[in-house]
Amino acid sequence: MRITVIGCSGSFPGPASPASCYLVEAGGFRLLLDLGNGALGALQNHAPLDGIGAVCLSHLHGDHCLDMCSYAVARTYAPGGAMPPLPVWAPAGAAERLARAQGTNISDGITRSFAFRELAPGTRQIGPFEVTTAHVNHSVEAFGFRIAADGKVLAYSADTGESPALVKLAAGADLMLCEASFVEGDPNPPGVHLTGRQAAQHAAQAGAGALLLTHLVPWNDQERVLAEAAPAFPGPVSLARAGLTVDV
Repeated sequence: MRITVIGCSGSFPGPASPASCYLVEAGGFRLLLDLGNGALGALQNHAPLDGIGAVCLSHLHGDHCLDMCSYAVARTYAPGGAMPPLPVWAPAGAAERLARAQGTNISDGITRSFAFRELAPGTRQIGPFEVTTAHVNHSVEAFGFRIAADGKVLAYSADTGESPALVKLAAGADLMLCEASFVEGDPNPPGVHLTGRQAAQHAAQAGAGALLLTHLVPWNDQERVLAEAAPAFPGPVSLARAGLTVDV
């Protein structure tokens, strides 16, 4: 299983990265986790637009889903003709939300391009991946992910505050991709986001093998985020960056 960071900027695109988007590959199948603003352009450096097998959207904040509007255009008006509807697992109301953002009614673009399937806690098979989801602790309905293939496990926090469900999802994961939006000492309302230290504590409690910090807000000192996380986790800790590829 291989993961490529398409975008890791938190809340809005930064000068060096689009917003959240991760390409997960195994057995020739490509799964996208989130497609935030700015990510569709960068994605084309790593995969053809007709080469994605499915998309999972963790929640419906713009920095995790807005480039689905652009992707719908690309799929509908491709030079060789419209591409078939792409399976998309997303929280309830995703099609309506994205159609409004696109400025169309729901049948004019979004549902011609995507076959929406409502996410719920539990496990389903998506291509070669066994994908387990659970609600995490955010300001809107949001899901964390546990993705297993080829004997390897990736855990993805999406956006969350402190969350026992995230620890369970990441139990024994080879790699935990975890948001670290805040630095210590800044106001951090409960139930929205994690600091680097809190991300590391969740990974340690889960017994994850390695921790990759993401959702890095552009105005924060990312090296400080890393320095605050490292003492709280016994394994390797690193920062996500756009274009980074990791073999799990």
